Amino acid sequence: MNDRLNDLYKHYEEIMSELNTDIASRDVDRYKKLMKEQVDLEPIVLAYKAYMKAEKLEQESLSIIEQETDKDMINMAKEDLANAKKEKERLDEEIKLLLIPKDELDDRNIIVEIRQGAGGDEAALFAAEVYRMYVSYAMSMNWTTTLLSLNEIGIGGFKEVIFMVNGKGAYSKFKYETGVHRVQRVPETESSGRIHTSTITVSVMPEAEDVDVYINPADVQMDVYRASGAGGQHVNKTSSAVRLTHIPTGIVVACQEERSQQQNREKAMKMLRTKLYDIVVSEKHMKEAKEKHDQIGTGDRSEKIRTYNFPQGRVTDHRIGLTLYKINEIMNGDINELIETIISADRAKKLANLE
Repeated sequence: MNDRLNDLYKHYEEIMSELNTDIASRDVDRYKKLMKEQVDLEPIVLAYKAYMKAEKLEQESLSIIEQETDKDMINMAKEDLANAKKEKERLDEEIKLLLIPKDELDDRNIIVEIRQGAGGDEAALFAAEVYRMYVSYAMSMNWTTTLLSLNEIGIGGFKEVIFMVNGKGAYSKFKYETGVHRVQRVPETESSGRIHTSTITVSVMPEAEDVDVYINPADVQMDVYRASGAGGQHVNKTSSAVRLTHIPTGIVVACQEERSQQQNREKAMKMLRTKLYDIVVSEKHMKEAKEKHDQIGTGDRSEKIRTYNFPQGRVTDHRIGLTLYKINEIMNGDINELIETIISADRAKKLANLE
């Protein structure tokens, strides 16, 4: 690891040297690239410098203890030695974490799709509850949510809901929510009190930027129709809803939440671009997981990741074997403990692979 740190330190020094020239005026793209590298490397370099400083103090303290005869000097050196060792241990862990490759998508906004699975109306009701759970969590993180598409059933459940979360780091937290979520409880319509098991699927996609995906306009078929649902009186009077079909892939997206056709088309294009980009991202995640065995599921939509058992008041994440007995708090958006524990487990796997 020391060789790698030395190489990174030398590269950082080379970057700083070049940034001190007039590179910004000569080559803007090169300047931006160097600035990004400098920002990414700086925490590692600072930690490495601090580690080398602690290592130097350790060696000096050992030398004093071996050569000095004055008791006060020896005692001071012993105290410095203990502090230096403690600081080295702390910095060693910090550097290891900093060396874990960062997911370049972590800071992006996301589009989340929640769909009813097995269980009929009960699954649709749970889909609506999970949507509200995610919205509450996003609010607690000071992120904003935007509804993109909604397919309701009459009793308040959702067959499908698609929404966007805007906020720095949204993907870094939400990406672990992709998969099958299972609910176990007694439905209100169940007269015998029998517990039913239903499922929903959650898909979390990093928002695609224009440069990520090029969509040929000739490859997109647009259909407009009259919106329906709880959108107000206008919904049945104008053909404001938009459906886009990407002919090469067969992907279909629709949006009817806005009042104007133009606004719905813009949102639908955002959804389409993100879906196309997600194909690339998912394939990359699956490939890395198979090659390195260093990831906790972030790409397999068929994986059962979590069970919400209402009679026992527990939520279990099957990927890490974590069970929390606070289902009411979790359904109200308090999912931070679940997410942070998964992130820690994922980080530990990647760290083991790095070592």
